[in-house]
Amino acid sequence: MSVFELLLALLNDMFFAAIPAVGFALVFNVPQNALAYCAIGGAIGHGSRFLMMHYGVPIEWATFFAATIVGMIGVHWSHKFLAHPKVFTVAALIPMVPGVFAFKAMIAMVEINHLGYTPELLATLMENFLKAMFIIAGLAVGLAMPGCYSTADDQLFN
Repeated sequence: MSVFELLLALLNDMFFAAIPAVGFALVFNVPQNALAYCAIGGAIGHGSRFLMMHYGVPIEWATFFAATIVGMIGVHWSHKFLAHPKVFTVAALIPMVPGVFAFKAMIAMVEINHLGYTPELLATLMENFLKAMFIIAGLAVGLAMPGCYSTADDQLFN
């Protein structure tokens, strides 16, 4: 893949990640002046995960690092605009929720129930379930990381 193709794929990924970030921000009643920041956060998070995965980082770790980046940006924006970091970060992380892996795990579970147990179906269920859970854990811990340091800094300097 050439640099131009990578850049085009990255911009495509970031654009289409910004759309659900804004959509969920609207669902969460984020103030209108913060919607653009939710879109930018979603684009940066998903784009950084895309780049890390392109260079060989597993999706679980790439999601953790991308969530940490979004969390750090959200903390910065929260200090700048005097709002809670969740205003900027929660909707921005929604595009990285592992829906496909959770769906495949659920389909395997339904097939085990309907067709009966096979080692292949159980392997599919466990692989997709564990991948989804580790990605969700990466999102949760990654989002919490910047807040831990921000709280410690606030207590240290106040």
